Amino acid sequence: MKKQKKQNLKEKFSWNLMWRQRYLLAMSVPFVIWLIIFKYVPLWGWTMAFQDVKPGTFALPVWERPFVGLDNFVKAFTDRLFPQTMINTIGISILGIAVGTITSILFALVLNEICFTRFKKITQTVSYLPHFVSWVIIASIAKMLFNDGGAFDTMLGTDLHIMSTNSPVFWFVVCMVDVWKEMGWNAIIYLSAMAGIDQGLYEAAKVDGANRFQRIWHVTLPCIRPTVIVLLIMSIGSALNVGMERQMLLSNSIVQDHAMVLSWFAYVRGIGSNNYGLGTAIGVFQSVVGVILLFLANKVAGMIGEDKLV
Repeated sequence: MKKQKKQNLKEKFSWNLMWRQRYLLAMSVPFVIWLIIFKYVPLWGWTMAFQDVKPGTFALPVWERPFVGLDNFVKAFTDRLFPQTMINTIGISILGIAVGTITSILFALVLNEICFTRFKKITQTVSYLPHFVSWVIIASIAKMLFNDGGAFDTMLGTDLHIMSTNSPVFWFVVCMVDVWKEMGWNAIIYLSAMAGIDQGLYEAAKVDGANRFQRIWHVTLPCIRPTVIVLLIMSIGSALNVGMERQMLLSNSIVQDHAMVLSWFAYVRGIGSNNYGLGTAIGVFQSVVGVILLFLANKVAGMIGEDKLV
């Protein structure tokens, strides 16, 4: 009887809470509809990963297409480009997550310490403008800087061969260009977390004799650590989903061995070879591994006592 009463109270509280937040729930309806249409409905296309889907069979109903089981996955994993593609994807992802996170946090800390409000707003606005610029334009600027005989070679008076060296140096080029493009945008989240820190903590630190760097180390960084952990978990979950736009636009025939990532590999082997089943299989592999990495990162964060997603 007591248990039933407790359950009824819980259900009543839930309905009351939903009614009080009905306007917020109504605002979320368009997003939920968008999520279902563009994220969940397309999952039906995963069936192509287990079928032989070519231009001639694409128009056929799903049940009439030839079923090949795991053959598309076997072809993808045994492809001569797959090992180097995985290495490139993991290397670029690790560099991007590490350097991108550190630079965004440092930039947010610098902006947070600026006392002149107008200068701070102008700097923040200018810093995240590249986020809205097309990768075509960003790649053109990067090539003018890094190509042989470009701006860097002219300033230094030597040939660095940054864009014509078939080595993992290309990963650093991609990482640096991406950091420059996204650093200001990514810093917004950290700035928001810093804005929510209780100012009384800083006042108490000042009373204890802490200088500016000590306040950053002992107050600011510990307070934004939950935000950093959550963003790192989400970044690890999307480690294999490295966009191909950067590599396609920045690479050339010389560095292509170290530019190919899984997204580009799926495009080349799927659409480029008219084998949609193979391309879909690579995409399914990316998604499944991403979900596994997300859960593992979340579990590890919980085991070491950090905040996690759920």
